[in-house]
Amino acid sequence: MPRSDLFAIVIGASMVALAPGRAGAGLLAEPVATAISNPMYVTAPRGDPDRLFIAERSGNIRVLDLTTGQVLPTSFLDVSDTTTTGDGGIQSIAFHPDYVNNGRFFVYTTVANGGVPIDGGSSPFSSVIREYAVSAGDPNVADPTPTPVIDWVQPRSNHNGGWIGFNPKVGPSDPQYLYIMSGDGGKQGDPDNNAQTLENDLLGKVLRIDVENDDFADENLNYAIPDNPFASTSGDDEIWSYGLRNPWRASFDRATGDLWIGDVGQGAREEINFQSASNPGGDNYAWNRREGLIPHLGGPLVAGDVQPVYDYRHGSDELQGNSVVGGYVYRGPVRDLVGMYVFADTVSGRIWQFDPADPFGTVQSIEDELFAGQPPPGLIVSFGEDAIGNLYIVDLSGSVYRIVPEPSSAWMLIAALAAGRRVRRRT
Repeated sequence: MPRSDLFAIVIGASMVALAPGRAGAGLLAEPVATAISNPMYVTAPRGDPDRLFIAERSGNIRVLDLTTGQVLPTSFLDVSDTTTTGDGGIQSIAFHPDYVNNGRFFVYTTVANGGVPIDGGSSPFSSVIREYAVSAGDPNVADPTPTPVIDWVQPRSNHNGGWIGFNPKVGPSDPQYLYIMSGDGGKQGDPDNNAQTLENDLLGKVLRIDVENDDFADENLNYAIPDNPFASTSGDDEIWSYGLRNPWRASFDRATGDLWIGDVGQGAREEINFQSASNPGGDNYAWNRREGLIPHLGGPLVAGDVQPVYDYRHGSDELQGNSVVGGYVYRGPVRDLVGMYVFADTVSGRIWQFDPADPFGTVQSIEDELFAGQPPPGLIVSFGEDAIGNLYIVDLSGSVYRIVPEPSSAWMLIAALAAGRRVRRRT
């Protein structure tokens, strides 16, 4: 075969393999950090493309230098009073939108409160949000002195929630508030009705607070109340939306400001909830009356209930699982993924993507593509983004992966042929 014909075949095959819009095509999960102690979450400040911050369950926050691929030996921060009882531990971290100038960041963790288990539970600890700041002398080390922001007692050791984050500034005048995911307190079926209770109960909610101001004389409460839906009515002022069971992972679409919430189900369904950037708040996601798109306690939908945009059954089939891990709408450099929502299931190990315009019609698993030729992750607990939108997979077993384009065998063949031509010319 003439060399020109061979090149034409190879190039043609390459164009098919790399054609845009082919979901899941040419993707690889590339390990970027290994031997990490129970990594729970990763993120990075806006404007800092060279670092990724890894939160370990025990309380350490580590820095991965993306320019060298090395995890720095010294911790960025050690939240030493973190307790890992049950679902406890560092849940997530969030950098202030202006971190590059003010050095402020926030940690969501669990700490022993010295109290007695309440409500028949077994968990004398609290969920706490604390503010920290980077040290003056070293950008890779934080000042360990915390400022308490908000906390609440957990009646049990599971369903603590898990995610915090700031909404992106889509418009120039958009305020940026801290959103907090809170679980329902852990008892099966939420018999105490925490998720539906709006007064004196922060469990099973999305909270929204203003960390630029302080409305309270209490030195342990350092935030203000924005224009939340229950701020001027009966109901806790911090509540933005409610009716959630265990919103373990959530995210904002950095391009649109839309909020995506993965809510862990109980015995039948896992769900993904969606909230547009223009949503005024007050949504009721209907737990504990509903689980996914089906009744939990029975009865029809109640007027005003917000149904998930996607749910899936418990089981072991390709589109099933038992514990959803909410993900991200991809906005990074991998062309095939841009605009797709990527999420996973901790128990089944499945990783999926769908087009937000048609979740049920476009969903498909991509974990085989991502982990072809390498062992799959043991326990996926989170996704995370870096400053430029790369998407990372966090495996509690000790590894962090970045989703990258898979090197095309066709392009490698082209390179080999080109190298062969150069060798022949020299001989």
